[in-house]
Amino acid sequence: MPAVTQAPHKNGDYFVDYESKVFEDVKADAGEQALITFHTVAFEGSIGLVNILNAIRMQRKGYETSILLYGPGVTLGLQRGFPTLGDEAFPGHLNFNKNLERFMSEGGKVYACRFALQALYGHGEPSLIPGIIPIQPQDVLDCILLHKKANAVILDTWTV
Repeated sequence: MPAVTQAPHKNGDYFVDYESKVFEDVKADAGEQALITFHTVAFEGSIGLVNILNAIRMQRKGYETSILLYGPGVTLGLQRGFPTLGDEAFPGHLNFNKNLERFMSEGGKVYACRFALQALYGHGEPSLIPGIIPIQPQDVLDCILLHKKANAVILDTWTV
């Protein structure tokens, strides 16, 4: 049987070159916009968190950035906690809340569809994280079309 001769990995070891960047660091030109849409359920995968982090990064690159929560995406914008709202039941439990709050505190806008909120998930506007703007279901398409007319960068987040 072959012998393993390599020492076990330890904290602080490097597995990849995390410093060299292949592409230039793109920054927004004045007035450029970005829209990140979410039609994904909270905690069903990493894409919800990853694209909230991308929205924060877009905002920091100078894009006027908005997040659109519709369909199951509204579940990302709900207040949570256990045993009371705001209590983190386990590390990462409030990752959506904390990152959406950070995004809004840095100037980003978050919109949530009222239809999905009430008709699909049984929540009212008081269930939303403070600062999220509730919108009519007809506004979902218009939000996307207005960003398209403005030549915004649009990232669509879907899980199936």
